[in-house]
Amino acid sequence: MPRPTFRFPLAARLRLLLACVLLGLVGATAAAEPAKLRVGVLKFGTVSWELDVIRHHGLDRKHGVALEVVELANKDATAIALQGGAVDMIVTDWLWVSRQRDAGADYTFVAYSEASGAVMVRPDGGIRSLADLAGKRIGVAGSALDKSWLLLRAHALRSTGRDLKDSARPAYAAPPLLNEKFLQGELDAVLNFWQYAARLEAQGMVPLIQVQDLLAGLGVPGRLPLIGYVFSERFAAAQPDAVRGFIAASRAAQAVLRDSDAEWTRLQPLTGAKDAATLAALRDGFRRGIPSGSAAEHQAAIAAAYRVLAETGGAVLVGESAGLARGTVWQGW
Repeated sequence: MPRPTFRFPLAARLRLLLACVLLGLVGATAAAEPAKLRVGVLKFGTVSWELDVIRHHGLDRKHGVALEVVELANKDATAIALQGGAVDMIVTDWLWVSRQRDAGADYTFVAYSEASGAVMVRPDGGIRSLADLAGKRIGVAGSALDKSWLLLRAHALRSTGRDLKDSARPAYAAPPLLNEKFLQGELDAVLNFWQYAARLEAQGMVPLIQVQDLLAGLGVPGRLPLIGYVFSERFAAAQPDAVRGFIAASRAAQAVLRDSDAEWTRLQPLTGAKDAATLAALRDGFRRGIPSGSAAEHQAAIAAAYRVLAETGGAVLVGESAGLARGTVWQGW
């Protein structure tokens, strides 16, 4: 006896087909959902320029990332936000990363910028060399443990035989205040972060020496990244697409900033540049700082610089470790 044949009515078959198509679309949408990434930054920091380019051009989405920018008040707040899980990534230096790793954390570093500060002087001030800083008032951004100041001290000691902390008269203060005091004539020279040095250059001041130019004489190979994107290795393992996608978006944004003067015109309100000369100085300084080289080359430069800083700054700067903590520079990119 033949088995009965069951046939769905045409309408039911169409409904089933439509349901399958819709389920496929939902699955495809879920698969294409960008990875979320929260980056904590200083509200008025230079990193905001790059992040603005990423969002303006949709570079995060192009690389599979949904970027959320979390603006924070100061450097300590960014570190607290990362440690507390309020953000996934911040920008800071590799000294902080190394000390955290020595304490058991798993943070790691990808270079964001090689832009370095400079010692700025007046063109008619009579200071032509580091030896001329003897007895002079030099403003230093930050504190006595600022990386650039320690590298400058180490270089001066090797090249002139004198430590600037003893031969000159350093004054430590916030970067904007130092620029103001320098322009008012209360300081003979100022060692400031690159963006503040650029603003002085736009006003006719001249660099005596760039921090990057100190490195070869200190045994540091290549160019030294000073700050970078920092995140935990656990997060990178759990969200590899988010981390790699964001770094790719960052590199794409830096290419835009390197190649497009029009992009800098668009960014002018964000940079705070009051005139074309200041904007051009900031643009050129940023471009000089776009990272070059591989993670391995960054590792070699950072490890060598760490040894100089450990010798000059001591345990109060680097802790008890004489060498850069293993894993400080992320090799996954």
